Parts: sequence; C-alpha cells; structure tokens
Amino acid sequence: MDPRKDVIEERLQGIKRIIAITGGKGGIGKTSIATLLALKFAEKHKKVGLFDLDFSGPSAHILLNKKKFDFPEEENGIIPPTVHGIKFMTIVDYTKENPSPMRGIDVTNAILEILAITRWDKLDYLIIDMPPGISDPALDIMKMIKRAEFIIAATPSKISIPEVANTIKFLQNTKKSIMGSVINMIFKGSAQLEEKLEELDVDVLAKIDFDEDYEDAVGNIAKLRQTAFAQKIEEMTKELPFRK
Repeated sequence: MDPRKDVIEERLQGIKRIIAITGGKGGIGKTSIATLLALKFAEKHKKVGLFDLDFSGPSAHILLNKKKFDFPEEENGIIPPTVHGIKFMTIVDYTKENPSPMRGIDVTNAILEILAITRWDKLDYLIIDMPPGISDPALDIMKMIKRAEFIIAATPSKISIPEVANTIKFLQNTKKSIMGSVINMIFKGSAQLEEKLEELDVDVLAKIDFDEDYEDAVGNIAKLRQTAFAQKIEEMTKELPFRK
C-alpha cells in the first residue's frame, strides 16, 4: 500500500468541510464557481483553501490574477501561498503554465504527491476545482478524498445534460454526498436541465444567467466580486447545505 494515502488523511484532518466542484465537461463554470465560493467564504472571515486539481486545464490562478509562480514554501510539507485571503494551491506552481503531458499511472502519482505534500493545517473550508466528469484524474481524487461533498456545475445545453446526468448517477452509485447543482449560462430552454436534476433528486442551489460583464472582470478581484455571477454565489452560501 502506498504510504502517501495515509499521509493524505493526516493532511486533511484539520479541515472542517471539503467541497468539490465537479461537472460533466470543461467550460461550464467549475473554476468560476470554486474560486468565487472561496472568495466569498474569505469575505466572511472563514479560513478557506482553494485547490485547483483540474490537471487538464488549471485556470483558477487566472481568475485570481496570480502571476508569480515561485515554488511554494516548505516546512514539513508544502505551505500554500495566501492569495486574496485564500490559501491557494495549483499545479501551475510547478509547471509555470507550461504543458504537463501525463498519462495513466503518472497522473495518479502526481495527484497522490500533490495531495500528500500540501499542508493545509486548520481550515473551515477547502474548495476543490475538480477535473471534468468521471475521467481517471477525477476518479483518483474521489477515491483519495473520501469525505468531499460535491456541487455539480452544469449548463442547460442539450449536449451537456447527458454528461451531467452520468456524473450525478456515478456519485450517487458510489454514495458520495451531493450538495446540489449550480446551473450556469441560463438561456431559453433551460427547463430541460432542471427537469433532469429533479428526476435525479438533486437540488438547484443557484441559477446564473449569462453575465456579459464577467469576462472583463477576470483577473480583477474588485470587479469580479461585484459581478452578477459573484452575487449569485453569495446568495448560494446562505442556503441550508452550507449551514451544516
């Protein structure tokens, strides 16, 4: 048995709640939801961490406008740097935005390593930006972080609904805790997704219209916090699943 698995359990002991943002595919707002959720908790003076584990396309650092990628400080493990009040860890700290092509066991080893060496200490919340769907990296993370609660990011596109449904069914079949879903980029015809979520017994935590001002706010924290997207996430944090 790989001893790093036991180390991961120790690293996560001081964290009260672990919330993982997942979804059927990329480009649906996972990173935006994860990053804004972390920012909103930080505004409430909560101790919060943000872990960008989307190996296929890490981008939380772009939203946070983190441009300096020095190797994180080491002291009995890697200490995540604090960015806008958030303990923030990303694979980009190591790759420096260069390609990181990995396959199979190499991906599993990389995930094991970064989970085992990262020292979070005590947190109220750790927010995880997951790899898309039920890919190998996503399955590895689900297996290694057993007490994660999941928020499903989804868009109403007819193309994405089947993948969202498959992700939810997998989480349900493996007895994972699903907090609910965030519907992003709502447009005419969005009712079909809501019907599917109701059929699967998944609550809708927030419904977010397409926000024309959002792109201009990326990388500008002051603007980002004022977007309609951010306001919806703020409202969402007042819902019952977050008050456990």
